[in-house]
Amino acid sequence: MGNNPVGWFEIYVQDMPRARAFYEAVFAVKLDALEAGDMEMWSFPMDMAQYGSGGALVKMEGCPSGGGGTLVYFSSEDCAVEAARAAQAGGKVFREKMSIGQYGFIALVTDTEGNMIGLHSQQ
Repeated sequence: MGNNPVGWFEIYVQDMPRARAFYEAVFAVKLDALEAGDMEMWSFPMDMAQYGSGGALVKMEGCPSGGGGTLVYFSSEDCAVEAARAAQAGGKVFREKMSIGQYGFIALVTDTEGNMIGLHSQQ
């Protein structure tokens, strides 16, 4: 595998305005609408020439939101900050910031659609 193993991610939602408000509040960003046929998609800010992968919130018939065995981790300066924002934006903190040794820190939160996401930081 010559590239990073993840090239794109999608987080399925049922209530797009509510989900957009949650992610925009937690990460202090503005999501952008993507043209996607019969799906409604809003992408996270991305630069395909930079490290990491791009992704979007997606509302698509037949694709439920909620826990499903896959966890996406978002990078941050201090994952405790985004975890606190998640709680303020209507989500829940599942696991407070915790050390993962030499690999930094993580926190786990649940969004307003029932999806669990990970937050990762080096400090």
